[in-house]
Amino acid sequence: MWQNLREIKVAMLFGIFIPLLSGCWDSKEIEQRANVLAIGVDIASEEERKKEDEISHLSKKFPIPDEEMIKVTAQIAVPGEIPLGPQQPGGSAKPVLVIEVVGHTFEDAILNLQQEIADELFLGHLRIIVLSEEVARSGTNRFNDFLRRNPEIRRTASLVVSKESASKYMKIVPELERIPSLYLADLVDNLSSLGKFPPSFIGLFWTIYSSKGQDPYLPYLELKGKSSIQLNGLAYFHGDKMVGKTNPLQIGIFMAVRGIGRGGYGAFVEVPDKNESVLVRAVSRKTRTKVMLKNGKPHVSIKIQYESEIDEKESARIQLSDSAILKKIEKATSKNVKVSIEKLIKSTQKKKADIFGFGEHFRAKLPKYWNKNVKTKEKWNEIYQNVTFDIKVDTHIHRVGMKSK
Repeated sequence: MWQNLREIKVAMLFGIFIPLLSGCWDSKEIEQRANVLAIGVDIASEEERKKEDEISHLSKKFPIPDEEMIKVTAQIAVPGEIPLGPQQPGGSAKPVLVIEVVGHTFEDAILNLQQEIADELFLGHLRIIVLSEEVARSGTNRFNDFLRRNPEIRRTASLVVSKESASKYMKIVPELERIPSLYLADLVDNLSSLGKFPPSFIGLFWTIYSSKGQDPYLPYLELKGKSSIQLNGLAYFHGDKMVGKTNPLQIGIFMAVRGIGRGGYGAFVEVPDKNESVLVRAVSRKTRTKVMLKNGKPHVSIKIQYESEIDEKESARIQLSDSAILKKIEKATSKNVKVSIEKLIKSTQKKKADIFGFGEHFRAKLPKYWNKNVKTKEKWNEIYQNVTFDIKVDTHIHRVGMKSK
């Protein structure tokens, strides 16, 4: 009797818990989702604003947000057309569908986008978000709330600023990749691995934006022709608004100050007393940053050691086997780098944009000074304008990369 009662209890437990173990009750096949691969955000033109859809609100029947309307251009994967292996010749079907919508907010635009797509939008495969320079200068905070709260958005997705309209980047047809969004995302990722840009993804952007002692930065892209894209500098921000950009060579200078070891940039240096130039390329660098108070005011000491190579010389008359000439090139290179660093720091001080994170050094090393005199990010941005610097650059050239004669 007891045995039968025990078996009945076990059967009842199985009957209760087995339905709870079915983990696929809400599963959805990938073909039933509209997978968004890339998004471009622009300020909507006057003509585009007139095409406002009454989907999430009635036109002129609700309080209009202060911000300008935006245009969101989405790149959506076409099921069955995404290549899973080497590209086969003769493929003519487009692998992505590009749709443009307008909205008062980012979420408003996404709701309008869903109205034009039969399947449910899915942002889990979003690889890159492109903001036009106009949008970046007006501020990114209006998008941060929706993007950070959405559990589908991967923190490893790329976020970039474009010189041209962001919608153009959604419509390019790159020669090296069938899927434009993958080409864009790989471009940003590979530039970091090659030492052309510091690590950059949307999660890192939000982390820096939330910190008290540093302002964020993003890659600044420019179109070259119909299908080529160039990394044309570093866009830097004061708070959530873009306030300036560097030229491409200054990205290497920024990485040196930040202490990012791998080099990737080269520059022509004039050989003293020779009226000739050589191309010196940074291979690696080491940076030491110390913060202190001088007469009660914040002061930063920066020491950078470069390991470099000479990749090219302008004339065969330059004898690189001569150690005296190499010493002169090293000295001239160090001087040029120091001047470039001072120029870049001054430009960011004028814009109150501490993209180097010196404030975080003060907050970590001098907490009493920070807690008494700074406390907030806004206060540090004011103090940063008057921070003084002591910069020392030392260059060592170990390989010349060519024959002497």
